[in-house]
Amino acid sequence: MKSALYLLIAVTALLVSQSFITTCHGSETAASLNPSISPDTTAASNALADVQKYNRSIHIMAMLLVGFGFLMVFVKRYGLSAVTATYLLVSVAIPVYLLIKNFGEARVEIDKLILAEFAAASLLICAGAVLGRLKMGQYMLLAVLFIPSYMLNEWIVLDGGLRLMPGSFVDTGGSIVIHAFGALFGMGVIMTMTTKKEFDAKIESDSTSDRFSMLGSMVLWLFWPSFCAALVSPELVPFTAVNVVLALCGATIATYFASVLLRGKICIGDIANAALAGGVAIGSTCDKTNHVVAFVIGLLAGLLSTAGFAVIQSKLQNKFKKIDTCGVLNLHGFPGLMGGIAAMFVVNGINRSAQLAGIFISIVISLAAGLVSGKVLSVLGRRAEPYVDSEEFIGD
Repeated sequence: MKSALYLLIAVTALLVSQSFITTCHGSETAASLNPSISPDTTAASNALADVQKYNRSIHIMAMLLVGFGFLMVFVKRYGLSAVTATYLLVSVAIPVYLLIKNFGEARVEIDKLILAEFAAASLLICAGAVLGRLKMGQYMLLAVLFIPSYMLNEWIVLDGGLRLMPGSFVDTGGSIVIHAFGALFGMGVIMTMTTKKEFDAKIESDSTSDRFSMLGSMVLWLFWPSFCAALVSPELVPFTAVNVVLALCGATIATYFASVLLRGKICIGDIANAALAGGVAIGSTCDKTNHVVAFVIGLLAGLLSTAGFAVIQSKLQNKFKKIDTCGVLNLHGFPGLMGGIAAMFVVNGINRSAQLAGIFISIVISLAAGLVSGKVLSVLGRRAEPYVDSEEFIGD
């Protein structure tokens, strides 16, 4: 109970910081629209924009550590490991990304920190696929293997590296390059990291672990608008945030009805996960579509994700004999791909060839790099027993 109280206090403090963003936004927009403003005022406005980005970056960090961390404690006897692994993955991912991205430069800009956080989010998605089956050292190695692969895809798809893209790729909030990439990388890893013992082991949860998982889900839901709007132009931040909230609302409503329809009663696992699918799917078009379409995208994503958890996941697991512990394919993979494809139909003037190329390249790189990473990780051995803290933690 004390832990939950502390977390609620932390969330309240972060909400106070959000009010500062709202207060500052009006003056920045006015300055950008007035060409008579002096250079000194423009510099101050740019500095204020960086402060706003800093606030959103802290919201993203709350998503990474509290949101993802507690979402993954649904495994009853693996809670200590889940939150510790989250700490380690984020702590390795951000400096590795910045070291590569900022090579030869002395100062890290706030934009690069946010991009590093995006990479860490994709890594956490990937780690969710193999949660409970890696040792702590292997989680850290996974981060080292993942980040360069993620950055290669980012460079090719978003920055035009190797000139493989026939035009601009639309993916503002990372439906493809963050969510789908992380999920599919994880699928590649589990192809070489799932033993028969791990496949047969039951992944147990109880009411307490489910409640903490719901807390993580709510933190993610709460700050998702900051994630998608982190790097959009200041005048589009409010519009983008509304789109994301509407998509999340649509997914949450759809998840409830789909869960009851497919299972007969509400499954808390569906609510904790599929309710977030709207945020995943709206990522590609969060600053480009209208509010009605955003809500519809959320509805469809919630339906797709719930169907994945309730119907598709068990069929795929039995067919391939592989375990996706957190169901990241259902929450991030399928909705992410849906969001990237939806952009071709809702964004005016989009280069459809480039959009398809970006999706295809992301799928190929993520699966190939995941397979190789799984082979490397497997060399370091296996856990004696999956999904328990006692193998690595004192006194559990």
